Amino acid sequence: MANHLDLEEQEQLDQIKHFWKQYGNAITWALIVILAAFASWNFYQYWQRNQANQAAALFDEVERSIQSGDATKIDRVFADMKERFAATTYAQQSGLLVAKQYMTAGKMDAAKSALTWVAEKSTDPGYQAIAKLRLAGILLDAKNYNSAISQLSGTFPAGFEALVADRKGDVLLLQGNKAQAAVEYQKAYRLFDQRAEYRRLVEVKLNALGIDLQQNAPVVAASGK
Repeated sequence: MANHLDLEEQEQLDQIKHFWKQYGNAITWALIVILAAFASWNFYQYWQRNQANQAAALFDEVERSIQSGDATKIDRVFADMKERFAATTYAQQSGLLVAKQYMTAGKMDAAKSALTWVAEKSTDPGYQAIAKLRLAGILLDAKNYNSAISQLSGTFPAGFEALVADRKGDVLLLQGNKAQAAVEYQKAYRLFDQRAEYRRLVEVKLNALGIDLQQNAPVVAASGK
């Protein structure tokens, strides 16, 4: 009986050896790949958290530099943020804050540069939209109407379409194209929520063009100037 068991065990052992000889390398490499992928994933998660923490700390420094009004420090910290953490939301938020500070200080070229960077580099459609709208506003003030319209072209998130249409109306009106401005204002009016205060401002603009929405007056003729 003992010899029979020994033979069975030996046969099983031989089968295992044969199996391992045939598939052992493949199994080993598969395990290495799985473990490497797991280790890489863990490292990536750690790296992401570390990047986020460092970016958050630098964002705090951006805010402090803005509060201090130190232009040199603002430039340095923002440049550092763009270089090290360009892909983070903190960098895009920094760009919008810095641009606002530049505008307050009358540094319009610097403000345009910061907003252009956010518009081109941000992976968040919302931040891109905000940057383009603000950039269009600067260009509008500078009477650079074609460039302003260019910033307002393309696709925008649904929540920004009303603001884009309103800003387009402003540009077209200053270009003397009252008819097309009215079209954009009416589009904005339709898109704004009825409870939005800004909707009333758009209505005032339309009234100034001779369009009474309450009376369902027609849009100014295409040839109207």
